[in-house]
Amino acid sequence: MIHKPFDWISFESLPIVGILRNISREKLDGLLPHYIDAGFSTIEITMNTDGAEQMIANTIKHHGNRLNVGAGTVCSLEDLEKTVNAGANFIVTPVIVRSVIKKCVELNIPVFPGAYTPTEIFDAWSMGASMVKVFPASILGPDFIKSMKAPFPHIKMMPTGGINLKDISDYKKNGAEALGIGSPLFPSDLIENKSWNQFSDHLKSFKYGWESC
Repeated sequence: MIHKPFDWISFESLPIVGILRNISREKLDGLLPHYIDAGFSTIEITMNTDGAEQMIANTIKHHGNRLNVGAGTVCSLEDLEKTVNAGANFIVTPVIVRSVIKKCVELNIPVFPGAYTPTEIFDAWSMGASMVKVFPASILGPDFIKSMKAPFPHIKMMPTGGINLKDISDYKKNGAEALGIGSPLFPSDLIENKSWNQFSDHLKSFKYGWESC
């Protein structure tokens, strides 16, 4: 599998990783065009989703020219091998999985490991993380990011978990370089009902939330 390099330029223009977990292929196919049209460039499909590998491969096939497509909840080298074979061009872990981080660095695939404490954040970055997923952000809060930026201004941090529209400005102002957002970005009722106009407006509100602060 030839991997499309991660497009850092498009990511940095709107550094929000949309996280999809336990979604069906039909719903994924329905929402992706609206996600892209709203200006988002990066999507994560978690490996504990049924058919995740096939969905990653299919998303790359049909949207890889406009999307960074990654695999989340990668917890082992076995998971990593599956995602690499599917063509994922970035990897996200929920915790520090040293073997996965090391292999991603060897393969030159961006990896965003999950970390919770100052020591874990430092260790993840020292092992070669492209960005550290500070998780779960809803427990730690924006002030934690500000505190971590004092000793670690060079470490790129992506708070993830429980982030809502109202939280975006606080995380950005406190130093977050990116955000990982799951269900708040993908309202199940709008997707279930195929209310695509409302869904597009909802996505654009998150985009504006980042760009306006």
